[in-house]
Amino acid sequence: MKIEIHKLSSNPTQAWAEVSKSQRVVKIHAKPPKAGAAPNKVRIVCMSDTHSLTPHIKFDIPYGDIFIHAGDFTRCGSLEEVVEFNEWIGKLPHKHKIVIAGNHELSFDESFTKAHEGCQSLPIPSLGLARDAIAEAVRTPNTKQYLTNCTYLEDEAIIVYGIKIYGSPWQPEFCNWAFNVPRGEPCLSKWERIPEDTDILITHTPPIGHGDLCCTGVRAGCVELLSTVQQRVKPKYHVFGHIHEGYGITSDGQIIFINASTCDINYLPTNPPIVFDISMPHGMSKD
Repeated sequence: MKIEIHKLSSNPTQAWAEVSKSQRVVKIHAKPPKAGAAPNKVRIVCMSDTHSLTPHIKFDIPYGDIFIHAGDFTRCGSLEEVVEFNEWIGKLPHKHKIVIAGNHELSFDESFTKAHEGCQSLPIPSLGLARDAIAEAVRTPNTKQYLTNCTYLEDEAIIVYGIKIYGSPWQPEFCNWAFNVPRGEPCLSKWERIPEDTDILITHTPPIGHGDLCCTGVRAGCVELLSTVQQRVKPKYHVFGHIHEGYGITSDGQIIFINASTCDINYLPTNPPIVFDISMPHGMSKD
């Protein structure tokens, strides 16, 4: 199916005012399951946007079969931050750990690092970070290789227990950070890579209308991502982060949308992981 570019793609707030007329958005208040997953189901534990603040997390991370992190696990993607995150995730008991990058993983985006190679200053907000730390992150090559305790996905899929999981780090342009692309066709070109048989989709950005409402009242999600998810891919679950104040679970009646941002709007890691169980295909086993 060919997804069309929405006429208001460049203004997601206005686009949602129009698109929402034909949309259903149900807020889901789900408590973490207490018992273990049924034998025919896989337990997924989701987090996002931890921003190198895992040492300050006060809650326990529930056990599950698969741990998912939907990006922004560092502040700027420095080698020190990546190594620290890798050590942290390596201590989690989950058998499978899947991670994507977000806009803060500057050193993971080769197009970003090449574009700013040799620059004395970078056109991004510092968020309290030292400019030399950001510059160091940009100068550090191949930091992805230090994620040895998890599976890193970048526009690719992995099948675990017969469940197809696809990860993509891209998001609509946002203050010139990493993995930024203009709205419209450039964003859609990234979503066109998502396979139609995806069961769990992980993106850093939310789709429009689900977990994307900013405290300013504007929408930050991508309308073409929503169209792709609803009309072509139709995953069972869509996990993302990016917009901290959008934390929570919603549904359109068919797909479950999960904004798993751990940090709140004040960059405090207060939001607990979101947990769900998904059925394995018939005949599959976790043995």
